[in-house]
Amino acid sequence: MFQRFRRTRLNPILQRLVKETHVSVDDFIYPLFVRPGESIKTEVASMPGVYQMSIDEILKECEELKKLGIYAIILFGIPEVKDSVGSDALCEHGIIASSVKAIKQAHPDMFVVTDLCFCEYTDHGHCGIIDDNTVLNDETLEISAAQAIVHAKAGADMIAPSGMMDGIIETLREALDEGGYENLPIMSYSTKFASGYYGPFRDVAESTPSFGDRSSYQMDPANRREAIAESVEDELQGADILMVKPALAYLDIVRDIRENTTKPLAVYNVSGEYAMLKHAQAAGLIDYERVMMETMIAFKRAGADIIISYHAKEVAKLLKS
Repeated sequence: MFQRFRRTRLNPILQRLVKETHVSVDDFIYPLFVRPGESIKTEVASMPGVYQMSIDEILKECEELKKLGIYAIILFGIPEVKDSVGSDALCEHGIIASSVKAIKQAHPDMFVVTDLCFCEYTDHGHCGIIDDNTVLNDETLEISAAQAIVHAKAGADMIAPSGMMDGIIETLREALDEGGYENLPIMSYSTKFASGYYGPFRDVAESTPSFGDRSSYQMDPANRREAIAESVEDELQGADILMVKPALAYLDIVRDIRENTTKPLAVYNVSGEYAMLKHAQAAGLIDYERVMMETMIAFKRAGADIIISYHAKEVAKLLKS
């Protein structure tokens, strides 16, 4: 006799009882982009609903997020002045350090994750020190450690290095431990691909490389085995949370890594993924809310514990309704 799968679908209460995958507001980290100034809230044309904001506006945004039940953010800084080594990122009075201090003072219950990289802070737009048009791995590790201490002193609750330098997790863990921050967790961008889905992010973060691309240090999208190895290596180096970025086109990798680690696993639902849904909504091509929630379920079903997403506020509103 054949199985009647419809038996558990016909009654909506039973359907909810047997639902395998659940999305909660507690799953989300919301990205925020901060720049110097006052009363600045500038929408990014390629990412409707996403803004560059000054610190005073960021504080207002945190209040709105908490009303929706979102208590975790990840900060990206856009400095007033950029140079070859990203000096603003190394300064205790730089945009990120100042933002973290202000947020933790006004909203001590907000969990603040800091993106640790140099692409937003350098005049060349690459993720570290450049020599002969090449990013120097080990020299970048040294200044990354200094940046981590700046973030820690400012009051960051978690550090998320995104530059994909080899050895970055071990370097940061050692620096933080030696600095007395042994309890500060690291969320690694452990499997980060050299992806075309990042385009709109470079508009909002003003981080487009001035030459070449990042394929020498970010991953080839074609490489599955290397993707697993990258995350396993970061776990061995001391990462507390692993990540796959982008998310939507790499759900097979999310599942692969989920099956190779017991660590919490995040996905970054990146700018291009967000923008595609937003522009499809504007064109009347999709049932936007349905597709958005279907996408979030896909991330959780694939094995993600945490979702970093520009959709987080919209999802929270739907879950509350």
